Amino acid sequence: MYQALYRKYRPRTFDDVAGQEHITTTLKNELKNGRISHAYLFTGSRGTGKTSCAKILAKAVNCLNPQDGSPCGECEICRDIDSGRSIDVFEIDAASNRKIDSIREIIDEVQTAPHRCKYRVYIIDEVHMLTAEAFNALLKILEEPPKHVVFILATTEVHKILLTIQSRCQRFDFHRIAPRDIADRLLYVADKEDAELTDSAAMLIASVSDGAMRDALSLMDRCLAISRSIDDNVVRSAAGLANKDYLFDLAACVINKNTAKALEIIDRLYRDAKDMPKLCDELTAHFRALMLIKSVRNPRDIVVFTDREFEMSQTQADYLSLADIVYYMDVLSRSYQRMGKGTGDRTELEMALVKLCSPELDVTNEAFAARITALERAVKKGISVQTAAVEAPMSEPKKEEATPETAEEPAEVVPEETEAPEKAEEIPVEPENKPEEKPKEQPEPPKPAQSKSQNTQKNVDIIKLSREAVPFPQWIEVVEAIKSTSRSLAAAFSGSTAYENGGFLLIDCENVMAFELLRQGDMRRNIRDILQQITGKAYRLGPYKTKTEQEVKQEDPLSGFKEKLDKSGIKYTEE
Repeated sequence: MYQALYRKYRPRTFDDVAGQEHITTTLKNELKNGRISHAYLFTGSRGTGKTSCAKILAKAVNCLNPQDGSPCGECEICRDIDSGRSIDVFEIDAASNRKIDSIREIIDEVQTAPHRCKYRVYIIDEVHMLTAEAFNALLKILEEPPKHVVFILATTEVHKILLTIQSRCQRFDFHRIAPRDIADRLLYVADKEDAELTDSAAMLIASVSDGAMRDALSLMDRCLAISRSIDDNVVRSAAGLANKDYLFDLAACVINKNTAKALEIIDRLYRDAKDMPKLCDELTAHFRALMLIKSVRNPRDIVVFTDREFEMSQTQADYLSLADIVYYMDVLSRSYQRMGKGTGDRTELEMALVKLCSPELDVTNEAFAARITALERAVKKGISVQTAAVEAPMSEPKKEEATPETAEEPAEVVPEETEAPEKAEEIPVEPENKPEEKPKEQPEPPKPAQSKSQNTQKNVDIIKLSREAVPFPQWIEVVEAIKSTSRSLAAAFSGSTAYENGGFLLIDCENVMAFELLRQGDMRRNIRDILQQITGKAYRLGPYKTKTEQEVKQEDPLSGFKEKLDKSGIKYTEE
């Protein structure tokens, strides 16, 4: 009879247990030093090795020839326990033996000395399923256990176990197994089974199994039933994972504010019998992955993506701010909660996507807060709010540059080859070319007038350069390269964009600290060197600014915003 892989390759010694070194090392040291406790409590999610470690521990305490704290697996005692023939080791399922009568039988049995082993071992699986009366009876025997008895309790819900029980046990928390550890074990099993398994397929199985080795081996069993040569496509077929291109397409529609395209995708998926609540949950999970990519230093081990999908996700994440992603997740989450409560599931999802693609239709406080924040940034920046979005990639990543969010403009930074202005707020990025400023007490009247004229000309030149500049598509690569030299500078330029005009590179960044750091000579030289390595060109650095101070003062975006509020019938107060 065929034996499932998770049973066939169950760990036999502590060294075979994957991803739980913090537990196996402690247990081995206790056994080598003869410090065997009367009760152990193993907790953790499913498939992490609790029952396997319990059986290994039962063999180790009774093994006739232990090897460095682990059972030898060859002596008569080890073979009897492995085959289930030992009458001194009992494995009890508390889910089906949960009443007090079952615990009373154990209390009667523990008084008897072991038949052949040194210890009588009781492994109680899913111990949280016991009734309150059974727990109280178990507590009594744990308080004063016989010297020849060892209890090993295993549970996935430790919070349901009485604290008085927990305090009388040595507790070991089993962690979810890392994807890399699961993948290595799968490759080992594939080699033993004379099957071909690609590393990417092993990582995909590990990601889908969510840290559970048993689930991973069971999925691999299904893959072997399809083909002896396992790749990503076989894993997706066995696991029922559809291609995720439709999620990237929907996310791109949200980024590009393409309502029509988003509704067409929903219609196609609905006709293909796609479950709408499941689709909503998947889209929320997709934006969660983008949130992790923007927030976590090493997101690859957390998100469930193939290498191609991870690259596409990184590209989409570059087009969004963290606030945008959290807002998208909030809208989808509220839509998911309303599904099945009246309005059709498809209608709820369509409404959510229309809100995401057309923010002006969302009348929630969160939506107004996001729009007011964008308006405040526009006022401080001195540009009008744009509703059109740049094209983000759909199923395949494209090297297009995203339009940055409007933000507060720092103190003006002029390009390095122009002379530094006399105004305090106009600080050059390249201070080495700055001429010495004349003392105020010099009485020559023509010079201040000439300086003011030059200053006006320089402002016009900066604005002209910015208006004629084109997006610099390699800026994201430059920011990534900056991380190797200065993480603080890279973090300051996070979310920024750049434009080039001839030999100038004009940076559009909402973080004032970025320009403060850029004034430091070593930081500026680092960016120059990186630009030289990536593009082969030498650039002069400056700010990106498209409006003069007078144009900013003449504009009043607040009046337009109040007009929109009046037309929408929304009441507001002015203070």
